[in-house]
Amino acid sequence: MTVVSDPFAPEFRTDPSPSYRILREAGRLHEYRPGIYLVPHYADCSAIFADPAFGHGYFSGINPFRPGVDPRNLPGSFLLMDPPDHTRLRAMVAPAFTSRAIDRLRDQITQTAITLLDTAATAGEIDFVADIAYLLPLTTICTILGIPRSDHATFGIWASAISRGLDPDALLSDNDKQARATAVLAFAEYFTDLIARRHADPGTDLLSTLVTETPLEIKELVDIAVLLLIAGHETTMNLIATGLLALAHNPKQREILRADPDSSRFAVEEFLRFDTPVPFPTRVAMQDLELADQTLPRGTGFILLAGSAHRDPAAFTDPDSLDITRFAPGRQTSRHLAFSHGPHFCIGAPLARLQAEVLFTELMRRTPDFTLLDPTPPYRESVSMRGPQSLPVRIPR
Repeated sequence: MTVVSDPFAPEFRTDPSPSYRILREAGRLHEYRPGIYLVPHYADCSAIFADPAFGHGYFSGINPFRPGVDPRNLPGSFLLMDPPDHTRLRAMVAPAFTSRAIDRLRDQITQTAITLLDTAATAGEIDFVADIAYLLPLTTICTILGIPRSDHATFGIWASAISRGLDPDALLSDNDKQARATAVLAFAEYFTDLIARRHADPGTDLLSTLVTETPLEIKELVDIAVLLLIAGHETTMNLIATGLLALAHNPKQREILRADPDSSRFAVEEFLRFDTPVPFPTRVAMQDLELADQTLPRGTGFILLAGSAHRDPAAFTDPDSLDITRFAPGRQTSRHLAFSHGPHFCIGAPLARLQAEVLFTELMRRTPDFTLLDPTPPYRESVSMRGPQSLPVRIPR
């Protein structure tokens, strides 16, 4: 079976937009593998996100992306679940991630961002991914969970293995799957020990709250901790890195942001649309249904091409251009789908937004004259998480 264009092909890793355009022009649904379809249009992706007839199907045994794999051995906790279990577990974590709760972290995040930027300016030349985009969200989510600073570096190795392993198994090598399994076990052992310590001596962190105030079992606590660490770190890292890359390639937009650093909160929404950190979320038909004039059975898989939806001219004016004022008040535009919407809307969206907003505000205030040393940096192999592998830049003192 040959799809008209394969957005996962290596030649589209740096810039998948040509593949997206071909798919959108060729139709609404494209069978990528037997029983698995690509969905390239904004209207269809948005409708599927909102429709409870689409879920994940892991615990119903109908998920076609990892057939035969026990979901209890996969990272993701309630991310892999459907109601009512998804609703139950999400509700226990949600209070810690409201906009009001997250905004209490603003001063701490700002201080971390300033320290990282000042250190970068002193060094002169850095890898923006490793030295800033990676460290800011890792420090933040570890602080929220109450993970000792001495353990942060170790987590990065495990998190990378799990993030790569979030791709459909058909796209992974045996080594990738083994690294994922090893990292899952390592995280489980670490968090089981940390949970025991929180039982004996709780603190004020989120993990202590979950341990002392919810009826969650140890396995559920471990799975939630791993989910929050991965989702709260990797996606924000890529958002920050691709945002910087977009500004570097669009100097007029950089000057607009430089003139008004506080507008970073609107610019971040455009970064999320322009180069979506999670470009290929998946859904599964939880019942027989009709879509794009086709009758599709329960268990059909859908790869929602959010990156393509965000370049759909039916939804966005001049979609291939960066416009950091696109989401400013008073502008009329479609909402982006970077955080999904509906029952599986990303619980960490307020945290990701705040960290990126703070980072770009401080970047524009302190060191706006950065220079990109590699105009076409390599992107990570992962298709589930999109971002540059490295980003060498020069930051003047």
